[in-house]
Amino acid sequence: MRVGEAYAICQRLARTHYENFPVASHLLPRPMRPHIAAIYAFARTADDFADEGTSDPAERLARLDDWLTRLRLCAGARAADATSEADAIFVALATTIRERRLPVSLFEDLLSAFRQDVTTTRYESWTELLDYCRRSANPVGRLVLRVAGHDSETLDRASDAVCTALQLTNFWQDLERDWGKGRVYLPLSDMRLFGARAEDLDGRTMTTTWQNLLLLMAERTRALYEEGRPVCDGVTGRLRFELRMTWLGGRRILDALERNRFDVFTLRPALGAGDIPALAWGALRWRASQPGS
Repeated sequence: MRVGEAYAICQRLARTHYENFPVASHLLPRPMRPHIAAIYAFARTADDFADEGTSDPAERLARLDDWLTRLRLCAGARAADATSEADAIFVALATTIRERRLPVSLFEDLLSAFRQDVTTTRYESWTELLDYCRRSANPVGRLVLRVAGHDSETLDRASDAVCTALQLTNFWQDLERDWGKGRVYLPLSDMRLFGARAEDLDGRTMTTTWQNLLLLMAERTRALYEEGRPVCDGVTGRLRFELRMTWLGGRRILDALERNRFDVFTLRPALGAGDIPALAWGALRWRASQPGS
């Protein structure tokens, strides 16, 4: 399998998985798209090892360990010829890592977060939850910046804030789904403070106690969006427009959750084709000195 064919497989994977935001979309500069698709295919497949199907924890961890081994092998040299979809991911990823000089540690952080999803279902504090986001979300933003040719501590910090905010927004959006898997991505310390019990979610009714807790979570998340806003102004060209759309899309979901009082049992907000005009208009009228809308 040639490298071009391997990238094509990664791009097909990116198109066929639902995400809040298009992956390797046409908003990105064309040279970036295959590399972003390869990164996505690597991360999406590993995330599915941790989350999807009926495998027991030991098998999930074994698959993630194998993925880590293959990552390190492909980072050390050009990957071997591909005979499967998984092989193709590493053929493409080996080229991307080499050509864009990507830190392997960022991919390792992603895998450590996916392993944690297998073994950890509760987080005691906000600090612990942010540490999870540091490894599960922030590496993606840094990898996108590296693929675009940016290596700046200032941009990295802003990107981290946006990626964490997007991850947290997804937690509040997927509260019902995560609880169905036995997970709660809210700090236990804050749950105790508000008197919110995870077991209350079994009734599929969003109580006032949970709404008040989630209002606090949304306030913290909104602050992170504002902290990360400069990354949308620190890049140029089509990537700037892509990041603005992503930022605005995350805020749009958070706003919808808050308007609906976080009742994800009756309505789970998600972005669709109908949101594109508003997001595009918001990106066009974006002003660096003003809060986004």
